[in-house]
Amino acid sequence: MERQFDFKRGFIDGLPIGLAYLAVSFSFGIYAVQHGMPYWLATILSASNITSAGQFAGVTMMAEMAAIVEIFFTVLVINARYFLMSLSLSQQLDEKTPAWKRLIMAYFITDEIFAVASMSRKSLNFKYFMGISVLPLIGWTLGTLLGGLINNALPASLQNALAIALYCMFIALIIPPARKSKGIVACIAISVVITCIFYYTPYLKDYISSGIRVIIASIISAAITAWLFPIKTDDDEKKEEVKEEEACNTK
Repeated sequence: MERQFDFKRGFIDGLPIGLAYLAVSFSFGIYAVQHGMPYWLATILSASNITSAGQFAGVTMMAEMAAIVEIFFTVLVINARYFLMSLSLSQQLDEKTPAWKRLIMAYFITDEIFAVASMSRKSLNFKYFMGISVLPLIGWTLGTLLGGLINNALPASLQNALAIALYCMFIALIIPPARKSKGIVACIAISVVITCIFYYTPYLKDYISSGIRVIIASIISAAITAWLFPIKTDDDEKKEEVKEEEACNTK
């Protein structure tokens, strides 16, 4: 019963992501077809990748007849942040979780799924994570299919609105926990500052890819936040209690 509850709880938590992905992937389906890719191939691409920036970059480079090696390394760099996300989530898993389950979970990791999974109050488990991932996969794949089929039927203004939906969704995910934690607010602020430095500095913007910028901003902001706002473990709290008791006894 507990495992079944974990899947249902994850399914409910993943519902907003699935609905948002349905809207956002619309624009990718339209973009892919406009760049010469058949709608069915764009749908397979979404089902096998589930990454917005990597897919847009890949389609653009394929349309420009770029070399396979160039496409491979470009997409690898853009999606390199998923290494960090996978590493972070692995720390929340039970050590007995088999490798095949970890590989399946790694396939489903996206920015939004990672955000929801990492904020889980209970220890992360396979059932809960799969519950989160089902609707986002369906939404991302189905949205791409519908966007590819509709193609130019939608006005440009609506296409642009659908593209912005992904960023709105991510902002909605980080605001609730940020209201409860000064550390999260500081991490967000530091990330924004670092990202702006990369974006508005000509040399950095021209010669450092977006994927590398995301990794650098993530590492620096996380390191500074961990230093300024360390999370207290149970052992730390016990030590503080012991010190307080000793101080009281001394008095």
